[in-house]
Amino acid sequence: MCLIKKFGKPNQKLMLKNMLNSKAQIIATLGPSSFSHEIINRMCEKQLGVVRLNFSWQTLDEHANNILMIRKVANERGIVLPIIQDLPGPRVQKSEGHTFNHDLADAVTDHDIELIKFGVEHGVDYIAVSFVSSAKDIIKCKEIIKANNGKQKVIAKIERAEALENLDEIIYEADAVMVARGDLGNNIPIEKVPFVQSDIILRCKKAGKTVIVATQMMLSMTNNTEPTRAEVTDVAEAILEGADCVMLSEETASGKYPVESVAIMERIVLEAEKHLGGKAVFDPLVRIVV
Repeated sequence: MCLIKKFGKPNQKLMLKNMLNSKAQIIATLGPSSFSHEIINRMCEKQLGVVRLNFSWQTLDEHANNILMIRKVANERGIVLPIIQDLPGPRVQKSEGHTFNHDLADAVTDHDIELIKFGVEHGVDYIAVSFVSSAKDIIKCKEIIKANNGKQKVIAKIERAEALENLDEIIYEADAVMVARGDLGNNIPIEKVPFVQSDIILRCKKAGKTVIVATQMMLSMTNNTEPTRAEVTDVAEAILEGADCVMLSEETASGKYPVESVAIMERIVLEAEKHLGGKAVFDPLVRIVV
């Protein structure tokens, strides 16, 4: 996209900056490793594009303070930094990890409803619905947002087998779709995950909907300064398949190297975009925007 000044002359500085940045967006989950003005600011320097707040953790007061801090960094830098509020849904915590309550038909729980009201009140930009099974989960979230005078967009997280059976209707209702590979890999045979990912991306591209690939993209960077070569390939492949956004979870939330994780992911994305062969994979209208 050519950036033109008021009188029609190219803004060379802005054009050069645009050429050096990836088209796909990097989403970083904030947590104990990154809940600071300094770390968020440094991640933005490395081309952080979107922030995710996991509402399975922390108090609402803590989230309110974090939202203020994110906005402060964005205002100081003169950038737009959208915030995703990720709802817990029917999540059940276990000592070895978590699962979800299969007995609950609705993905949007009573607790989620209160969190949605909080998100609207505090001006988050997107609300992600966990463990979606059908379009009715997205419709319910939208109705709650509207009833509270909100305009937030809704992300459908695909992480259970039922969602795959109703994928087209979910994509139709959602503003964006997340391939949440962690829980998805617990609910379908793990060897099917790469092919399900490809199918979801393809269907989202045809529908003109933003698609996010998430979970364990560079998990080894939780404790190491570099990702594995397999992880580098994974991030690059998601871009080559057409993902609009790639997401960091533990890497930036609890890992030792949150800034480095964003920096290296940006390098991988930039390199992958050089190999798209001119394909019109990215549509500026389906980016995560305010």
